[in-house]
Amino acid sequence: MSTRSETSESSDADPEGELRLLRLSVPNMDCPSCAQKVEKSLAGIDGIIERDLQPTTGTVTVSYAPNTTSEQTITEAIEGAGYEVTERLADDSEATAGGVAAPSAIWTSARAVKTWIGGGFLTLGLLFKFLFTAQNVTVGNLLGIEVLLVDILLLAAIASSGLPVVRSGYYSARNLSLDIDLLMGTAIIAATGIGYFVEAATLAVLFSIAELLEDYAMDRARNSLRELMELSPDEATVRHGGNEETVPIEDVHIGDIVVVRPGEKIPMDGTVIEGASAVDESPITGESVPADKTETDEVYAGTINEEGYLELAVTAEASDNTLSRIIEMVQGAQQKKTESEQFVDRFADYYTPAVVVAAILTAAVPPLAFAAPWQRWFIRGLTLLVIACPCAFVISTPVSVVSGITSAAKNGVLIKGGKYLEAMGDVEAIAFDKTGTLTKGELTVTDVVPLNGYSEADLLRSASGLEQRSEHPIADTILDQATEADVTPAEVTAFKSITGKGIQADIDGTTYYAGKPDLFGDLDADLSHAHVATDGGVLVDAENQCDQGSCVDLTDETIPALQADGKTVVVVGTEISVMGVIAIADEVRPDAKAAVDRLHELGIEQLIMITGDNEGTARAIAEQVGIDEYRAELLPEQKVDAIDEVSEEYGGVAMVGDGVNDAPALATATVGIAMGAAGTDTALETADIALMADDLSKLPYLYTLSHKAGTVIQQNIWASLGAKALLAIGVPLGYVSVAIAVIVGDMGMSLGVTGNAIRLSRIVPERMRSAADQETSA
Repeated sequence: MSTRSETSESSDADPEGELRLLRLSVPNMDCPSCAQKVEKSLAGIDGIIERDLQPTTGTVTVSYAPNTTSEQTITEAIEGAGYEVTERLADDSEATAGGVAAPSAIWTSARAVKTWIGGGFLTLGLLFKFLFTAQNVTVGNLLGIEVLLVDILLLAAIASSGLPVVRSGYYSARNLSLDIDLLMGTAIIAATGIGYFVEAATLAVLFSIAELLEDYAMDRARNSLRELMELSPDEATVRHGGNEETVPIEDVHIGDIVVVRPGEKIPMDGTVIEGASAVDESPITGESVPADKTETDEVYAGTINEEGYLELAVTAEASDNTLSRIIEMVQGAQQKKTESEQFVDRFADYYTPAVVVAAILTAAVPPLAFAAPWQRWFIRGLTLLVIACPCAFVISTPVSVVSGITSAAKNGVLIKGGKYLEAMGDVEAIAFDKTGTLTKGELTVTDVVPLNGYSEADLLRSASGLEQRSEHPIADTILDQATEADVTPAEVTAFKSITGKGIQADIDGTTYYAGKPDLFGDLDADLSHAHVATDGGVLVDAENQCDQGSCVDLTDETIPALQADGKTVVVVGTEISVMGVIAIADEVRPDAKAAVDRLHELGIEQLIMITGDNEGTARAIAEQVGIDEYRAELLPEQKVDAIDEVSEEYGGVAMVGDGVNDAPALATATVGIAMGAAGTDTALETADIALMADDLSKLPYLYTLSHKAGTVIQQNIWASLGAKALLAIGVPLGYVSVAIAVIVGDMGMSLGVTGNAIRLSRIVPERMRSAADQETSA
C-alpha cells in the first residue's frame, strides 16, 4: 500500500520521540487466529513501538511514533488483514484504560443479510434438487455443459454467502495464517471448481451462520466488560466559587470540587468535604449494604450517591481512579495466560497442520491407490478440512477466563490474571494474617487494672503520657481511652523506644516503662506479687498484703488470663513497682467464623493463621474463628518461611493479608490476596487477587468461582477436543457429512464452550451470617 511504503521510506526518523497511543475497535477480531492475522499485518509497519491485541474485547491498542507512521496507515493495515475498524475508542492523548468494542448489530449486518440471502437460495436449490425435480429445467449452456435451474440457485447461494468467506481466506493466505477462513475458503472454491455445488453452497451458508452465532456469543461475553466500562459517568458537576459547571470527566483534576446530588453516580475518587449520605459502593466493593459517608470519608468513582448532597475534593485523575485501575487490570488480566491456555496454544500449533495433511491424504490416497470414487473421498477430505480448524478448542479457555474475571470484578473481587483464577481453585491451604484480616484492625481498651495502690486515673495518666510519642497503633488506643476517661496525659521527658519490647520515659524525675510483660522481666521487676487494693495512692507492702490473700501473680494468673481471651497486655510501671495492666483487644470480624466454616465445607484442607502477636492472643483468635493451625510471634521474614513450609506440605497456598505489611508473604504464596483494596494503590499492585472491601465472605465465593472456572475450562477443552476427534474418526467411515462437521464441530462447539463459560457470571457471593447473627435469630 502506498501509505505504508511512504512510511517505510521515512523510517530513519527517531522512533523514540514523542509517542501517541491509538485505541481502535475491531469487533470482528474475536479469536486468537484473527488477532494473529492483524498482528502479522501490523508487524510490517515501521514506527509502531508497542501493540496490544485483545480478541476478547475486540480492541487494538498501538503506541506509535507519529513522525514515522500515521493513524491512517495503522488502520489500513488492520483492514488489510480483513477486519473492519469501526471506531476509535479514545483520543491518542488520553491515558485512560482501553475500551471494549461496541455492541454489533449482528443479525442485521451486511454479513448477516448476505447469509440470509444465501440461505434462501440454498433452500430453493435443495427443493428443486430433491423434491421438485420435474421443474429443475435447463436454463442455459456453458462451454457445452448444461446449466440447470438448481445450479443457478446453488451458485447464487455460494456467491452470496461464500464470497465473504473466500475474501477472509484470501487475507489469511496473504498473511500466511493457516486459520478457519483459509480452510473454509479453500474448501468452498475447491468444491465449486469441480462442480460439487450442493456441498459448496451448504458449507458457505452453514459456516456463515456459524460465524454469526460465534459473533453473537462473543458479543455476549463482552457485555460484562462493557458493564464495567459504563459504571462511571462521562460528566461531572464542578463548583468554581459560587458557580457550577458540567464538564467531561477528563477535564476534572485533582483538587477540584465536585458536586454530587441524590441519585447521581459519583464521577471521581475524592474526599467528602461537605454533606453526608449513604453511598452504594457495590459496583466497586460488591458490598450490598450502602456505606454512610460524612466529611473526610473517601468515595470512589462509579459508586452511587443514594440520598444526600455531597461535595468532594477530587483525589485522583479520571485515568487513575479506583474504577479505571480496576478496568485496566481486568483487561490486562487476559494477557496472563493460564496453564490450560498455554497447553491449548501449543496443541493447536500441531493439530491444524496435522488434520489438514490428513484431509489431503483422505481426498487423494483412496482414489489413487485403490481406485475409490473420487467424489466420495473428495467430500470426505473436504469434511476433514472443516474439522481441521480448532476454533472452539482455542477460544474455550479465553472466554472462560474473561467470564470469570469480569464476574468477580462486578462482585468486588479483582483477579489480576487468568493464571491466578485457575491457581486459586487448586489451592489446598489458605494462610491468614490476623490483624486487619481475621480481626477488624481497630484496637480498643478492654481492661484497665490498677495495682499496688494506684488508681485507674493514675495508670491512664502515666500510660497515655508515655504513649504520646509512640507511633505504635496501641499508643493511639490508650490515648483515646485517656481522653474518654477525661484524664490528662503526664508530661514526660527522655523518651526512648525499646525495639520490640515497649517504651520508656521520665515522669517527675522517675523512669517509667510501658510494654510487653517481657520488658519488665528484663528489668527484674517482680510481677508475681501485685497488690490489687488501692490505698489512696500510697504504696503498700505487697509482700505482707499477699499473706492476707489480696495479691495476684501477674505472670501466672492475670496476664495469661487476659491473653487467653485474645487480648494484648501492656504493663505500666517502674523498675520497682508495677502501676497496673492495660488490656487491648482487636475485635474479630463478624463474618470471619462463617467464612472459615464455609471454606472447610468447600474442601480446603488446612486454614492457618500467621501473626506477629503473642501465643495466647493467637490461640484465642484461632479457637474463636475455627482456624486449624496458628503460628505466633513471627517477624515478616518468618512469615515468608511459614508460607514456604505450608506450600511444600500442601502444594499450593493462598495468603490473605492487608497488602502492605504482608507484602513479602503475599508475594511468596501461590496466590496473594489483599483485603480492603478499594482506593489502595499498594494493595492493588502487591497482590494477585484483591478483595475490594474488608469482607471475608468473598473468600468462599472466590474459591467457588475459581474452582468452577477450572472445571469449566477443562470441560470446554476436552469437550471440544473430544467432539473433533469423534468427527475426525467418523469422516473416513462415511458417518459425518460437511453439514454435520460445520453444525457440530464448528458452530455447535463454539456456541457450547461460550455458553458454558458464561455460566460463571451466574455465580454470586453467598450471604453468610456471623455467629452472633445466628445466635440472635435462634
